[in-house]
Amino acid sequence: MTHAIMDETFLTTEEVLEYLQVNLRTVYRLIKAGKLPAVRVGRQWRFRKADLDAWLDTQRPRGTRPAGEPAAAAGSAGPPRVLVADDEASIRELLGKTLALAEYHVDAVADGRSAIERLRADPYDLLIADLRMPGVDGLQLIREARRLSPVLKVIIITGYSSESAAIEAVNLGVNGYLTKPFRVAQVLSAVAKTLGDES
Repeated sequence: MTHAIMDETFLTTEEVLEYLQVNLRTVYRLIKAGKLPAVRVGRQWRFRKADLDAWLDTQRPRGTRPAGEPAAAAGSAGPPRVLVADDEASIRELLGKTLALAEYHVDAVADGRSAIERLRADPYDLLIADLRMPGVDGLQLIREARRLSPVLKVIIITGYSSESAAIEAVNLGVNGYLTKPFRVAQVLSAVAKTLGDES
């Protein structure tokens, strides 16, 4: 039986990283979610090339989605959908790039009102919201987001760890928080933990 494992149609984890052009965390996330069939051989994973090709077919973009056009429903076979709401362009850009590289589908808006409009139009798995935004602030956004989708996960961004608004946000049942300035690793860890991608 071991001969089948040695067949060239099986790839090692390292070969998969190269073949799919994704990182290790993403591969483990896909295995755990049951989206990438894998065979355990001792302490190693082996992957059938045919399974990888089938998965790649599901990932190929079928034309980019114009803004305002509804996306696939949250919880569908696609990657988790994340909405970022922050009035600082640099923060939106950092979070957008970081999460896109980690295989999340990301939309970013500059204020709470726009975020509410997006939440009404499209289903999301996670909202990352700055507490201090002009107009509709983070707390108002979280309250409205919870009304629209009670199961939506929420991570707050704050500049002050002891800020009273942050305490109030925790009372609203947020799932995590990021304190500025934050590093890429902290973002990925908080998001993975919140979405249950990490044990």
